[in-house]
Amino acid sequence: MQFPESWLREFCNPPLSTEQLADLLTMSGMEVEEQRPVAPPFSNVVVAEVVEVARHPNADRLNVCQVRAGTGPMLNIVCGAPNVRPGIKVPCALVGANLPPAEEGGTPFEIKLGKLRGVESQGMLCSARELKLSDDHGGLLILADDAPIGASIREHLKLDDTLFTLKLTPNLGHCLSVYGIAREVAALTGAPLLKQGFEPAKVVHADKLPARIEAPDLCGRFSGRIIRGVNTKAVTPAWMVDRLARCGQRSVSALVDISNYVMFEYGRPSHIFDLDKIHGGLVVRWGRKGESLKLLNGNTIEVDEQVGVIADDQAVESLAGIMGGDATAVSDDTRNVYVEAAFWWPEAIAGRSRRYNFSTDAGHRFERGVDPSQTVEHIEHITQLILDICGGEPGAMDDQTTKLPARKPVALRVERAAKVIGMPVTQAQCGEVLRRLGLEVSEAPGVLTVTPPSWRFDLQIEEDLIEEVVRVVGYQNLPDTPPVAPIRAHVRSESRRGLHAIRHSLAALDYQETINFSFVEERWERELAGNDNPIRVLNPIASPLSVMRSSLIGSLVSVLRFNLARKATRVRISEVGRVFKRDVAVADGIATVAGIEQPMRVAALAYDSIDELQWGSKPRAVDFFDVKGDVEALLSPRVARFVAASHPALHPGRSARIEIDGREIGFVGELHPQWRQAYELPGTPVVFELDASALTVQPLPGFQPIPRQQSAWRDIAVIAGELVSHDDLVQTAKAANAQLVRSVKLFDVYKPSAGASTDMAIGERSLALRLEILDDSSTLTDERIESVRAEVLAALCERLGVRLRA
Repeated sequence: MQFPESWLREFCNPPLSTEQLADLLTMSGMEVEEQRPVAPPFSNVVVAEVVEVARHPNADRLNVCQVRAGTGPMLNIVCGAPNVRPGIKVPCALVGANLPPAEEGGTPFEIKLGKLRGVESQGMLCSARELKLSDDHGGLLILADDAPIGASIREHLKLDDTLFTLKLTPNLGHCLSVYGIAREVAALTGAPLLKQGFEPAKVVHADKLPARIEAPDLCGRFSGRIIRGVNTKAVTPAWMVDRLARCGQRSVSALVDISNYVMFEYGRPSHIFDLDKIHGGLVVRWGRKGESLKLLNGNTIEVDEQVGVIADDQAVESLAGIMGGDATAVSDDTRNVYVEAAFWWPEAIAGRSRRYNFSTDAGHRFERGVDPSQTVEHIEHITQLILDICGGEPGAMDDQTTKLPARKPVALRVERAAKVIGMPVTQAQCGEVLRRLGLEVSEAPGVLTVTPPSWRFDLQIEEDLIEEVVRVVGYQNLPDTPPVAPIRAHVRSESRRGLHAIRHSLAALDYQETINFSFVEERWERELAGNDNPIRVLNPIASPLSVMRSSLIGSLVSVLRFNLARKATRVRISEVGRVFKRDVAVADGIATVAGIEQPMRVAALAYDSIDELQWGSKPRAVDFFDVKGDVEALLSPRVARFVAASHPALHPGRSARIEIDGREIGFVGELHPQWRQAYELPGTPVVFELDASALTVQPLPGFQPIPRQQSAWRDIAVIAGELVSHDDLVQTAKAANAQLVRSVKLFDVYKPSAGASTDMAIGERSLALRLEILDDSSTLTDERIESVRAEVLAALCERLGVRLRA
């Protein structure tokens, strides 16, 4: 919410400086995010009138102007602005004036007496950009015809003003107007508040536009008035244009400016229809599937039963509480208008504009609640502004009410308030604060009962009233109270490590950490997580981010695509974050959803070269085994088992399930070629995802004595089929004699080339194993060593169907 300080002080002018006012607003919960002057410092710039304009004798694009600036004789000024002409009033910087620097931090620009192409120039005619009032540099800043010649431009345009930008929380919808903020300042300081006064317009005709409310759960009150004979080509007064500009709103046309002005002034969004473009009457209802509407911003949208609309007898004409339609918009040809102001239920407006990827000031206010009691008064105010600026003949007021918010009393216990606030407060203090805020209060011993006014949608429970008391009393007045309970640091067990240590380990493995949204595209869940029924977000911040993620892989693939689009060739990224899954409970064989499970996951993605570009080795693309090694390093000293398995996101032949102590903790593998093509990736990324709880387990070191006996080593070469895996081979060899076989390593794989003469059939290969045999209690003899070797060979042949290589 942006507004000028001067406008606020017209409603309530407390004896505070600008800095004190900003501090007051911030300490009362209305954070002043920014405060800046309307114009930077400059001096000796006055209102001047251009009397004569003649061509420069020595330059085609320059003019020699005779200017009356209230300093005595005419000034001779050379000007190159395209819009200079006799009779206009413009800012004139006199000789000796200091203008704002061209760049921030530069030195002021001093106007001196000089010559331009041989003609003396006794000053400078200024544009808005040269005075740093706006970025418009299309020509001189033309002032109103009644601007007094010789007056300081700062005083005439009221440039000694400050713009406040407030960062308001959603419960402060009643502060989304200058009057609403003034009402709060009056309550905080005790300064008088200018009372609202809306004189009814003199009705010229009794015409009413037929209108009805079909959806009371959408609209509680609908008011409107016809005004005929309006001059829509009328110029918006300069004072209104300036105020709108200082609220961050550009001038559009007189009628639109009036509607926006009242919205910023009193927080009342309204809409002005071209009466002659309405077919029949208006009906307020929910939309219907298949209906479409072209909005004022040029977008054409499809509505449905969840969106409120205002329709005439032929089509939808407005998106209720958000934006009007293009078909009934006012234009220069408009002569008769219909002014509408309504109360829209906040629940019926919330989130609707975000469905169509835009937001409006009107929707922002209606989502938080707009006072339903003053629709008629505000139409009277709009009517008077239209009559003063555009003329016209007002008709009778039409006001329809179906259902308005019930204002339920809220009780405040003084003892409870003192306990929550942390300082003693009396019943008299609480009552005074609540009455200053304009609340209706009734008292009983120790209890105050408040009936919230029509403009306060946030006062619903006792804590809301306690918050009002403490912010008016002043947060700065709260005592500094140390915590009662002692604070002791808890030492983490040595058998566990934190997620921060895991992040450090990932960084040491050359992965850069990323942080992504927890809500993702539904397509990612369906394709990369195999989740056809994801948890949906009720009010997504954007339509693609509509579901909660159950895997981190989609987020990492999205980051990869983002980097590839920016010419990054080698990408190694990781993320530590939560995923969201339905917690399914099974009772009596029936599965029910017990809630939402939110486990932590650790995931990473490697793409393109295994190393940075360098001269020491040839470039090689990262593969499954490189990332498998990273997983083993993360889990160390725990040893994981990698089991061939399938996953919706991964290549069926180049992926594995990761297990520790027989429990699945994640997966690793190459991205499936189908998704590589679908997501337009030129190379194949390798990814892994692990349960964070498995990584936080850190086994304590265990010490073993150095073996007193010497190990014996024996090699075995067997011929095995393609289906015999490394894991099966090693585990079978170890299990043959678990007491003496300490380790088994595969050190050679041989597969003959086509046509070679060997004893191996097609589809077979030679696998060479090295056995480490050790007995801690006694020295091994050749007979025992050969016995163990024979046991291993027999187990391999029996269980895996291999044979000894000759």
